[in-house]
Amino acid sequence: MAISAALVKELRERTGSGMMECKKALVETDGDIDAAAELMRKQGLAKADKKAGRVAAEGRIVIETDPGSGRTVILEANCETDFVSGGDDFSEFAEAVAKAILAHAPADIEALDGVALASGETVDEARRALIARIGENITLRRFRLIERGGDRVGNYLHGTRIGVVVDVSGGDEALARDLAMHIAASRPVCVTADEVPQEMLDKEREILVAQAQDSGKPPEIIDKMVEGRLRKFLGEITLYGQPYVKDPDLAVEKLLKQADARVLGFERYEVGEGIEKQEDNFAEEVMAQVRDS
Repeated sequence: MAISAALVKELRERTGSGMMECKKALVETDGDIDAAAELMRKQGLAKADKKAGRVAAEGRIVIETDPGSGRTVILEANCETDFVSGGDDFSEFAEAVAKAILAHAPADIEALDGVALASGETVDEARRALIARIGENITLRRFRLIERGGDRVGNYLHGTRIGVVVDVSGGDEALARDLAMHIAASRPVCVTADEVPQEMLDKEREILVAQAQDSGKPPEIIDKMVEGRLRKFLGEITLYGQPYVKDPDLAVEKLLKQADARVLGFERYEVGEGIEKQEDNFAEEVMAQVRDS
């Protein structure tokens, strides 16, 4: 049967898919738009499953805050290319997911799949539909929902690739934002030395001892060298021990004391950190597709 342009247009608006894909689905279902939409949904799920193993190391960090409760979420959503990460479809999806986390407070990333978005779809349904539409693997890697423990939660986004949320007791809004910016730039591991994991300390001590022993100095001197270098290491990786980025002569701990404030916790996300990126040879990929066809 002949498929009208108006019918194709209606299906495109309903599914967000391309014109040829919509026309093909309508032909296969004899112009039944409901059946065509369902067919495209099933095909989309199959496409999403096929792309699930592909590395998604690009993406964006999203931060959303509920002004009433002060509850804040930071989310990392990933895709395969920076072209897609900058597109409206991907950014709108990521923002919708962040809002759903605020509304429903899922326990973890697995529970997030079944959470309903404002559109009525579950997060996983919307993610799979987006994969089918844009042709890239889309993943939701991690999120943290922060219940305000202090007076305010400061946040900072560096573009869309680095995001920080910091829970602050005392001080003011400007201080909270400055602290978030500092954390974005200086990458502390934790707030104070007491919070540094013992495993990290042991590993660093082992490295420092090996380096000091190469100096040939006596054991008592080596012990002092190691302790001094360990204190320097702790100053570099803890928020309180770091020099404040806006005034390197001032430690963050002293800045907080001057403002009668303290940091209760923070979260810093950077897109793709820790993911081994796949190096694609697009010329070979095209040739492979030509051979397969």
